[in-house]
Amino acid sequence: MSIVPTMLFITFLIAFILTMVSFWLPQMIPDHEKTSPYECGFDPLGSARLPFSLRFFLIAILFLLFDLEIALLLPLPWGDQLPYPLTTFMWASVVLILLTLGLVYEWLQGGLEWAE
Repeated sequence: MSIVPTMLFITFLIAFILTMVSFWLPQMIPDHEKTSPYECGFDPLGSARLPFSLRFFLIAILFLLFDLEIALLLPLPWGDQLPYPLTTFMWASVVLILLTLGLVYEWLQGGLEWAE
């Protein structure tokens, strides 16, 4: 046998074994916590017209902001391949400094306090 069919056979065998184990390994009797929907701390059986927590919304927006920051900084390691790498690192530093100052401002204003 050549190497390609052997590797394909081993790959499919491992995938088949892992699929079978994932079907047999979990418990077959679900408990109450696993069958209930997760609704970010809200009662899933209550009224949908309850007021939404503004603090939860602000924390979610901050999470999205810093998640976007990571996406913007991902190409940074390739910045040293450019003709002027210091310009790339300067702009990345400006972005990080602005986001850090924004985080400090939110912290000092009490926007990150979950409970009072």
